[in-house]
Amino acid sequence: MKTKITLLLSVVFVITLQAQKKEFKGLEALQMLQKTVCNTLEEGKPVYGMWEGRMYSRIEGEKDKNIFNVVGINVRQCDCVEDDIKGQGFRSVGREIMMYLDPETNEILDTWENPWTGETVEVLHVANDPVSLRSYIYEKDDKGEDRATFSFRQYGDVAVTSYEYPLFYNNPLGGEYQNAVGGKYHAMEIFNTYYSTEELTNPKIRDLKTSSISWSRIAQWLPWMNMGGKQGIMVVNSTGESVLDKDKIWPRIQKILEERYPLYMNPPAKDDKRENETSWTVYKKYMAEKAKMEKTDKE
Repeated sequence: MKTKITLLLSVVFVITLQAQKKEFKGLEALQMLQKTVCNTLEEGKPVYGMWEGRMYSRIEGEKDKNIFNVVGINVRQCDCVEDDIKGQGFRSVGREIMMYLDPETNEILDTWENPWTGETVEVLHVANDPVSLRSYIYEKDDKGEDRATFSFRQYGDVAVTSYEYPLFYNNPLGGEYQNAVGGKYHAMEIFNTYYSTEELTNPKIRDLKTSSISWSRIAQWLPWMNMGGKQGIMVVNSTGESVLDKDKIWPRIQKILEERYPLYMNPPAKDDKRENETSWTVYKKYMAEKAKMEKTDKE
């Protein structure tokens, strides 16, 4: 009997610890989703999402190494539309930077001595423009039925969303036969975000004052590292926050933007239709431009 009571109490205790899952559809879901993406229901209001963390190498048979620290910012805004059938919709347009830092001094690295190859390489910091939603998200489908969905886990007064994005697609630096011989880009991004439940769910509250994030990434070596086919992956773990007040941009990031990336102080135009950039597409363009300049110098 004592065992049964203990087991029952354990089950009850576990149940009380579980989060309440909240699910929504239609306009209610769309508005909450827009708040999580852009921190506001207002069109054209910039939001500044910042993060800081560490990047590790993981190679079979070796101890994991903290090869870089990172700090970054994504600057975006929402473009809002309305359709006679699909109702309200939105799309975010943004651009972002992320700097690779010395893990001991936190100074920006513009060159890096590869500990595996001994080669000193130029560091190509993340400067992706744009990084936007590819299409609009609407509250309804083409038949006028609720389409938008949104859910979160509630822990007391805190609403938590959790997303995993497995990435597996043709690598821009690879050839035409990646399905046959391999070489596809393979990674995963993991986002856990935290909000005030009241701010998120109350339609009368248009701005989120509180928005924190945990972002992790499991990915292949960066192309500028010149690792070739060496076995291994990188793991990034970071935390951050999003703010609507430009004056609340972290001083370190503010300085980087002013000195290196002034364009990234503001998001792209709401009607920006350019293809998204990644570290791989930027590297490809960078190397092509570098080769062009070297050829011109020789001529």
